Order: sequence, then C-alpha cells, then structure tokens
Amino acid sequence: MQALMPKPQIFVERTLALIKPDIVDKEEEVEDCILRSGFLILQKRKLQLSPEQCSNFYADQYGKVFFPNLTAYMSSGPLVAMVLARHCAVSHWKELLGPSNSIKARRTHPHSLRALYGTDELRNALHGSLSISTAEREIRFMFPEAILEPIPAGQRARDYLNLYIKPTLLAGLTAVCKEKPADPMIWLADWLIEHNPNKPKLQHHITEEKH
Repeated sequence: MQALMPKPQIFVERTLALIKPDIVDKEEEVEDCILRSGFLILQKRKLQLSPEQCSNFYADQYGKVFFPNLTAYMSSGPLVAMVLARHCAVSHWKELLGPSNSIKARRTHPHSLRALYGTDELRNALHGSLSISTAEREIRFMFPEAILEPIPAGQRARDYLNLYIKPTLLAGLTAVCKEKPADPMIWLADWLIEHNPNKPKLQHHITEEKH
C-alpha cells in the first residue's frame, strides 16, 4: 500500500527581500546569513527608487502617518532587491527578520536581522513580503522580467510568440541586415538584450550578477 502512495511534494516558495539604503554596506554579511539559513538567491539587483516608485511599492500603506517618511527613507539611496527561494520561504524569511520595529526586536528577538542591523520602527534595515500573494506582486515590481507562472503552452505559447518574440526577432534581423556587423551573432545577441520587450523599466538600476 505504501509503495503505491505518491511521495510527498515540497513546494518551493519565493519571497522578496530588500536590503534598505542605510545598511547597503552590510550586503555581504546579510547575504551570508541568508545562504546559511537555507535560502537560494535566485535574482539580485542593486537600484535606487524614486519617491514615486516607493509610493507605488508601498501603496497598501498609503494614508498612514508614517508614509511620507517611509518613501523618503526608501528613496534616500541605493537598495538591494533579492528573490529568495526555499520551502516556506515567506514565513522563514519573516522569522529571520524578526519584528518590524527594531527596538522591539532587540528585546524579544535579539538574534533577528532587524535586531542586529535595524535602528528603529522606520529604519528597520530589511524588508520581507508578508504573504505569497504579496511576494508575487513585489517580485514583479522589482523584477518585471521574472517568470512567476508556469511557462505557457499550446495557444498561450503561440500568442506569446506572435505578440513578443516574432516582432522582436524580425526587428533584430532587419537591424543586422542594415548594420552588417563583423560578427552578426554577437551583435544580434547584444541587440536582443538591449531591445528585450520585458526589460525592467525601473530607473537608475545597477544590475549585478545573479546567484
């Protein structure tokens, strides 16, 4: 009977982690802790958000008394965005972060990341998604090119090819014919990267190597 039973599945979740502007210089320390805690860093990007982009990211906090200070703080300098993956990633990352108020975290969760790196309730060093659905929205915001759904097949795949792939390839091949570069394969590869229809639209971004 047990031989016929399917093996239990482990569903790997993804969550968004942000290293906030005031502790960007601690990036390597934080990453080391993340990796030692069993997470994979699927994507990473260093970027600086405008106040408007911060307002959009924290739209669910709009109208609260701390909202202006929050957007000013989050847009005050570069931050590091990461997509983390592991079993129950959302809850494990929240546990590793500790309470959102760093002062409280130092009393109740002294070994948490916010207790170690945060200053107070506003400058709490790091961000984590609150739920799986929130994680999907936040990952899309920071990594617009990320594929969060199953890869399309059948008619959906044909629609995607017709809408995005074929027009982009046609434009690239036309550009190759006009330019006549010495190494057309490398030139076309660079052109496709530059003209990727899913290229992130965030301003002032500094792309770093993926882990």
